[in-house]
Amino acid sequence: QVQLVESGGGSVQAGGSLRLSCAASGYTYSTYYMNMGWFRQGPGKEREGVATMDSDGNTAYADSVKGRFTISRDNAKNTLYLEMNSLKPEDTAMYYCAATFGSIFPDWVFLPSQYNYWGQGTPVTVSS
Repeated sequence: QVQLVESGGGSVQAGGSLRLSCAASGYTYSTYYMNMGWFRQGPGKEREGVATMDSDGNTAYADSVKGRFTISRDNAKNTLYLEMNSLKPEDTAMYYCAATFGSIFPDWVFLPSQYNYWGQGTPVTVSS
């Protein structure tokens, strides 16, 4: 069983920055073998993909965050990161870390159903 624990959320003003972390544990293999991603769910909205990174290091970003957010991972620490810059009020949401083993069809990397493991989320609030 894989456990994912997010941290780093908080309240910032528009234009500010935050760095989210997702620590993975509870299994034999490192995050090197995992497809991982960040999703978010705002008030009254569906969960949406924000950024993903597959086991080969290929990344994908939602159009709404391109150029502002950067996903990265440290396999030695089994940790996934999301650097968020130039934050906007519309970025306000609960942010979730997700992971799965095995390949994901590239067009499906932002589908929550493709990920087997989820964290509890960390809240991000951006005020104008």
